[in-house]
Amino acid sequence: MGGKYRITGDAYPRMRRPRKRRRLVLAGVGAVVALGLAGWGTLQLIDVFTGGDKSAAAAGHKRACPTVKPAVAPAKALPKPAAVKVNVYNATTRSGLAKDAAEELKKRGFAIGEVGNASKEYDKKVPGTGVLLGAPAAKNGGFTVLGTQLAGAVERTDARKTGEIDLILGTKFKAFSTPQEATAAMTALTKPVPAPSPSC
Repeated sequence: MGGKYRITGDAYPRMRRPRKRRRLVLAGVGAVVALGLAGWGTLQLIDVFTGGDKSAAAAGHKRACPTVKPAVAPAKALPKPAAVKVNVYNATTRSGLAKDAAEELKKRGFAIGEVGNASKEYDKKVPGTGVLLGAPAAKNGGFTVLGTQLAGAVERTDARKTGEIDLILGTKFKAFSTPQEATAAMTALTKPVPAPSPSC
């Protein structure tokens, strides 16, 4: 070759990048990848120990749930005590129990029918506080109203067509619920019941 530059000898020079520059590039890329992995790992550890993902998911879930006012289911209409006629029978060995019980129920507004001793079917065979005996229709109101006066009474139905209820006093009967307890129980029964709100 002529000119300013002249090649001498048998070997030709090879054109390639210096090795130092390649090493610097590879080292830089490796450092960036390492820093990225370290940052990602740190975020994962923070989420594990703080529950970040669960909290965020729960918050998003709450935000997605629409705000709905709970519906109020109307309470079942119950008869007044004056509309419930009660026959009071004594199935225990204590004399005068039916009369005393009937007088107390009358004071509380109930209509009183027959008062006396229980029939042979129940005489001395009621181990609890008492039995409420009436037509199947009584389960829709009369049993509930009378039951607020005597906790633990057992409800039974028979084939009668009339609306009165037999209250058969058992051996564990001591006294009726206090007027305050009976009133509170009646209020709870007649108070509107909130319907369950929709779950999200």
